[in-house]
Amino acid sequence: LAAGLQKGDRVATLCWNHYAHLECYFGVPAAGGVLHTLNLRLSPDEISWIANHAKDRFLIVDDILLPLFSQLKTEFERVIVVPYSGAPVGAGFLNYEQFIEKTPQSFAYAPHEEDDPISMCYTSGTTGRPKGVVYSHRSTVLHTLMANQPDHWGLSASDSVLPATPMFHANCWGVPYACVMMGIKLVFPGPHLHPGDLLDLFAAEQPTYALGVPTIWMTMLQLLDEQPERYRLPQGMRMLVGGAPVPEAMIRAYKRHGAQICHGWGMTEMSPLGTVSYIKPELQHLSEDERLSRFAMAGVPAPIMDLRLIGEDGAECAWDGRSVGEIQVRGPFIAGGYHEVPNEAEKFTGDGWLRTGDVASMDAHGYLRITDRTKDLIKSGGEWISSVDMENLLMAHPSVLEAAVIAVPDAKWTERPLACVVLKPGRAATPEQLRGHLAAGFIKWQLPDRFEFLDAIPRTSTGKFWKVKLRERYRG
Repeated sequence: LAAGLQKGDRVATLCWNHYAHLECYFGVPAAGGVLHTLNLRLSPDEISWIANHAKDRFLIVDDILLPLFSQLKTEFERVIVVPYSGAPVGAGFLNYEQFIEKTPQSFAYAPHEEDDPISMCYTSGTTGRPKGVVYSHRSTVLHTLMANQPDHWGLSASDSVLPATPMFHANCWGVPYACVMMGIKLVFPGPHLHPGDLLDLFAAEQPTYALGVPTIWMTMLQLLDEQPERYRLPQGMRMLVGGAPVPEAMIRAYKRHGAQICHGWGMTEMSPLGTVSYIKPELQHLSEDERLSRFAMAGVPAPIMDLRLIGEDGAECAWDGRSVGEIQVRGPFIAGGYHEVPNEAEKFTGDGWLRTGDVASMDAHGYLRITDRTKDLIKSGGEWISSVDMENLLMAHPSVLEAAVIAVPDAKWTERPLACVVLKPGRAATPEQLRGHLAAGFIKWQLPDRFEFLDAIPRTSTGKFWKVKLRERYRG
């Protein structure tokens, strides 16, 4: 307020996961501002476009990210630097710690209506310009209450949570709000997201709960397998994994190391969590193998949120575990539009449902199973092939580290699957061997005609496989 903040002003952050960023989550809205977390993994041009589109007035930035800040093509009225490295803050910037120390003792909370904006995030924009999603005080509180239900995240004040998912990605999945509400200890990794650094932090702090995208945990699994004498997980730790489907093989591998992976699904537009996998009371009798298969599903829909599956014929799908349709959602923490973007019919239905673009089935027990993204499904000879199912089976092969399956044009069949594979160090596999492995779950005509062996699969700024880039590369 002393800096001239007016109610509704956008305050951007360009920060890693640390205590100051947590303070911003609460301090900016308390003063009447709107917190806008910028994705530091985007290019300078992309960050600049987003900051300009959001009309960000102030910026809070880590000192170790000033080289990135210097490349931005946007003007901020004030730039406040978090002295993360301990080095002196340069001229022309405000020192975050000194700025906080000078806060007048007469501070008063800005008056709020429940529908006032509290924060905003931009979508990843893999198929166009990113879109701004604005969250209200009401939607954030309701999402937090939902996340803290015993059968959702199942957190309590005795837990210790390490978020490896960035605080600039979809409100850090709501973790900061949920943990503060429950009085839960938060362990912040800062910029140190290498699996070895995270494992050292696990050993030092013994968190009971960790969150992140599958790619982080895949790489960590290599270290756990290769150096068991040095690295080990806190026994009984739970790990919520989202952002991409989780291979069942990875869940089984972490179970051997004493941790339980739970799969979650959601979107930026959903605040972001929509489902979490857990074992319902009526399924407690399941065998260990059957339970692990349940944890590999996207899980059970959150309370106070409606979810339906709409098939190609426009009708709602039955919950039979076989019928497949697009997931559509609505609820008090689901976005109804985008910041300064006209309503888009392809994203929202006439009766107020968000079209997620994800394709799934739902079984009779209410468990959601993601089949694919609508744009990633492969239609070969008029029949659908799930790229997600094929990727998960490929990653269960002992020689495969990662796999991404895409559709490529075909003169006869319209589209055919192409499998992009990264092998584990020191391991080998031929296309024939991988095709034989896939035959356990796919019939002959569904098997890929081509395999491309890569050093790495391109990723989006949020760690997902960037299939747009792969399709561009192999379009011919």
